[in-house]
Amino acid sequence: MIGSAVKSMGYETPGFRSPPRLLGVDRSIRRRRGPEGATSAVVSVRVKDRPWAAVLSDMIEGVVAANELVSPESDRVRAELWSLLEASLAFALVDARRVA
Repeated sequence: MIGSAVKSMGYETPGFRSPPRLLGVDRSIRRRRGPEGATSAVVSVRVKDRPWAAVLSDMIEGVVAANELVSPESDRVRAELWSLLEASLAFALVDARRVA
C-alpha cells in the first residue's frame, strides 16, 4: 500500500525488509548504485516487540529519507501517507467488527 502510494506521487519506492541488519536499531537505509548509475534504496524496519504505529512511522520516514525529501515537500508526503494509512486502518477495523 505504501509502495503504490509513493509511486503514484511520482517518487521512488524503496524496498522494505525486516529486520535491519544493524544490531540495536529500529530502522536503517541501504542505498545501492546500479550498473547504469541509477540508485535504489532498501528500508529495513524492526517489527518485533514494537507498536504497529511505530513500524508504520519508520516506513514513512524511510520513504522520506530514501527520496531525500525536505520541507515542505516531506511534510506533504508524510501527511498524504498517514491519511491513506488511517483510512485503510479504519476500514479494516470496521470490516473486522462485521466478521466478529
